Amino acid sequence: MTQPPPIPREDTGLPSIDLPGLDLLAHAIAAAERGWHVFPLRPRDKRPAGHAERACPRSGRCQGGHRTPEQRATTDPDLLAAAWTHAPYNIGIATGPSGLLVIDLDTLKAKDEKGTPDGVAAFEALCERAGHAVPLTHRVRTARGGQHLYFTQPDGAHLRNTAGRLGSHIDTRGWGGYVVAPGSVTDNGAYEILDSRPPVPLPDWLHTALTHEPARAHIPAPTTALGSGRRAATVALERETATVAAAQQGGRNAQLLASARAVGRFVAWGDIPRQTAEEAFQAAGEAAGLPAAECRATIRSALDWSVRTARPRPAAA
Repeated sequence: MTQPPPIPREDTGLPSIDLPGLDLLAHAIAAAERGWHVFPLRPRDKRPAGHAERACPRSGRCQGGHRTPEQRATTDPDLLAAAWTHAPYNIGIATGPSGLLVIDLDTLKAKDEKGTPDGVAAFEALCERAGHAVPLTHRVRTARGGQHLYFTQPDGAHLRNTAGRLGSHIDTRGWGGYVVAPGSVTDNGAYEILDSRPPVPLPDWLHTALTHEPARAHIPAPTTALGSGRRAATVALERETATVAAAQQGGRNAQLLASARAVGRFVAWGDIPRQTAEEAFQAAGEAAGLPAAECRATIRSALDWSVRTARPRPAAA
């Protein structure tokens, strides 16, 4: 990170003053001038500065009880100056008090299977399926190469954080959350503005996707298609699809992958037609709230893996 030049003490003969947080202060003030409530993060880190609730002294600003980063966030330039001339803190934006809903498009993790779309690709696919262009709004590149899309919350809305609600590698930050602001730097890189235009209102279709529970799809019963001699396969498919349909947000895709792999051996042995398994898991995944395209990709990957790796029936018994 490039540091600002020292501030000379005019005509005093004293040494120059080095304020390592001055450039970060400028970014903090720029965010506050947009009406965004900011607070300090640890230098070169994403975690809030200050004490955790378990270590709260119940004094000073916490006299009446522990104050969370969201509660401490401010647009007061005097408070910002006091903080950032003290240390080169990174900058957090409390999204709720700022009236923001930020869509976080994450990069892939080491555990992700080859060919898995990252957050940017998944969001583009989501927009295409919904029949809308990717919204043009305030956009920030994250330290790891992901993106933050800034939107204003609808009037009267109190949207909170979500994880995976819109798709794999797509999270949102609203009330109860925060994002790292541009100008901040971590060991993984810098947060930089890609599009400086003001945030636009959250599109209605995205608001609906974040607030409406998906309709529960009918999961086709596989018994007729399987025949009377495949009871174990029938029971396994019924059990695993029910587990997928009941999966909670944040673990749905992982459960779909695990369950489809568990049933995939029966596909490999010829006990279940592949199309029957695909249709049952597709309905279960959509019933859990996963996007249709994400379900298809996960099911295909899981069954391909099972067919490729399944042991012969005698060895598996």
